[in-house]
Amino acid sequence: MTILVTGGAGFIGSALVRDLVKDGGDHVITVDKLTYAGSLENLRQIENSPLHTFEKVDICDAVAVSALFDKYQPTTVYHLAAESHVDRSIDGPTDFIQTNLVGTFTMLQCALEYWRDLKDGGQENFRFLHISTDEVYGELGAEGLFSEESTYEPSSPYSASKAGSDHLARAWQRTFGLPVLITNCSNNYGPFQFPEKLLPVIILNALQGRELPVYGNGLNIRDWLYVHDHTAALRLVVEKGRVGETYMIGGRAEQTNINMVRAICKILDSKFPTRAPHEELIRFVTDRPGHDARYAVDCSKIENELGWRQSVDLEGGLEKTVDWYLENIDWVEAVGEGVALDRRGLGTEKS
Repeated sequence: MTILVTGGAGFIGSALVRDLVKDGGDHVITVDKLTYAGSLENLRQIENSPLHTFEKVDICDAVAVSALFDKYQPTTVYHLAAESHVDRSIDGPTDFIQTNLVGTFTMLQCALEYWRDLKDGGQENFRFLHISTDEVYGELGAEGLFSEESTYEPSSPYSASKAGSDHLARAWQRTFGLPVLITNCSNNYGPFQFPEKLLPVIILNALQGRELPVYGNGLNIRDWLYVHDHTAALRLVVEKGRVGETYMIGGRAEQTNINMVRAICKILDSKFPTRAPHEELIRFVTDRPGHDARYAVDCSKIENELGWRQSVDLEGGLEKTVDWYLENIDWVEAVGEGVALDRRGLGTEKS
């Protein structure tokens, strides 16, 4: 079987690719444009594997994408390629519209043309999994959970572009019959996360003795999901999920941002005590425009229908994540060269 993974050099995509190749049996094609957040360093562990091939391709390039389908004849597409940083979308939304909307349209259309020509059971066995975010649903109040039936109310340019891509994926299934499934996940964390998201920023700034920026009052709540639990869920959806269905994937681990930062500080106080206590570095900064107060997802459907279960709880996952960054500073230096760990997303830059 041949599997095509778009965005496979990014954080979640590379975790999926490494897991697939490690398990063996399938030929995995990583497709990535290698923008700032995609790096071949994320795939270094499998660079010599005969089960893995890398293709540097922009998913907005229909000719190049069609050529990939013709060349590799995939049975499964995991579509993860996306611009994904909310702060960057506020400063410059253009790339988000292009990649997340135009790129998803291009992938769906090329997949449809390829799928229509499949024979001998190929159409029945083909799957296109579109991977999305819980942010498309906007924000929750103090109670309740997002479910597969929740109304779309995106707040940021990023979440609006992902909401649009979800609608395209659903339309290509309902109108043209393409075997599409959709997942919406909560906040991922773990090894290899690009050093501008909250947890890597806190870990890396703390190691350097720099201020630890927390937006607003730090009380915004997110549900946290360990990245390899997420990739296991994605594979299960492809294997057992029903075409046309949406599956929520969450960590059942709601925490305020400030509590997450304090938890990391406590871990670092134990493992890197030279600058302890790290909580003294916390600084509250101007909040992000349109910052949603709370996200949380109900993952009962994937648990009950497909049997998915988490393997890593939040406490254990955070410790594993901090350990990984402490042991892989060379990776941080390789992928993060020239990346500012300072504030973005104030909405004052020109797109």
